[in-house]
Amino acid sequence: MEVVQVLHMNKGAGETSYAKNSKVQSKIISITKTVIEEAIIELLCKNLPESMGIADLGCSSGPNTLTVISEIIDVIYSKCSNLGCPIPELRICLNDLYSNDFNDVFGSLPAFYNKLKEEKGRDFGQCFITGVPGSFYGRLFPRKSMHFVHSSSSLHWLSQVPPGLDSKASTAINKGRIYVSKTSPQSVLDSYMLQFQKDFSLFLKSRSAEIVPGGCMVLSFTGRKSMDPTAIESCHQWELLAQALMNMVSEGLIPEEKVDTFNAPYYGPCAEEIELEVQKEGSFIMDRLEAFEIDWDGGVDMPNTINGTLSSGQRVAKTIRAVIESMLESHFGRDIMDDLFQRHVELVDEHLAKTRTKYTNLVIHLVRKG
Repeated sequence: MEVVQVLHMNKGAGETSYAKNSKVQSKIISITKTVIEEAIIELLCKNLPESMGIADLGCSSGPNTLTVISEIIDVIYSKCSNLGCPIPELRICLNDLYSNDFNDVFGSLPAFYNKLKEEKGRDFGQCFITGVPGSFYGRLFPRKSMHFVHSSSSLHWLSQVPPGLDSKASTAINKGRIYVSKTSPQSVLDSYMLQFQKDFSLFLKSRSAEIVPGGCMVLSFTGRKSMDPTAIESCHQWELLAQALMNMVSEGLIPEEKVDTFNAPYYGPCAEEIELEVQKEGSFIMDRLEAFEIDWDGGVDMPNTINGTLSSGQRVAKTIRAVIESMLESHFGRDIMDDLFQRHVELVDEHLAKTRTKYTNLVIHLVRKG
């Protein structure tokens, strides 16, 4: 599976779209808002550039995309007003993979610019927003062109399925599972950890070239508190999805080898793994690293449907489907998606009736060394 080609959030505004099923990601952005504000204020107090480069990596599409940018602009506007300084020219780059729905993002820009003028006044200054398609596991921007880089709910995605676990592998070594689990061979855990180390190191190296000395990043993504990669907080959601797939195998709806050859290009690291890679790469100072929990359904209600209020399982399954359906569809085909996620709903409802499992999210503030 070529992650760069197949991974994208569900497009459009339909019932299974990311635009309608991204409340969890919105909640995460809301929780990390204070970290973003404090990082930008600290940056501006040290150096107020005439032209400021800002990037949002893994911007996706839908309501969350410009919410983040709007909040960043608000902080800059407020701080500059308090200091009595002119607002810098803003160069804002929105990045995601090539298959992201950039047309939706660009279509929402006229209304965004109009709102900006209404709220900040026509003398607000210049704000240039561009789309930058490509993988953030590599260079995206010119050298020393960025001052602030943000990424939310993206860096848990790997650049590829770990070697030896992709669909082209000669032998399936993680049979019946689609991610690491308590019953996965140690070699599977090792492969995932090594892929994360390689990817995160490359991410840091790429950003170190692009960010000015003293510039910074605020990154938030799914991780874990435990050092054990098979902890329930990290992998149980994937185990429920694998169980739904294996139920379909038992009914003859999917060939078993299809499940055996699918492994998610995902890794939820612990704080110690992040700290180690930051230290090894050497270009950044870790100013802050915090963990917080969030309910699988975000702890927020989604709109009722014509059939009534959604169950927790339905909310969770719709959120997950909006994110990973493109990958599943490319491997298993479109025809099974409705059946698969209905089974997933039932398994999630059954699980949540017993225990209220939460995601662990990590947020880090990194400052580029001078």
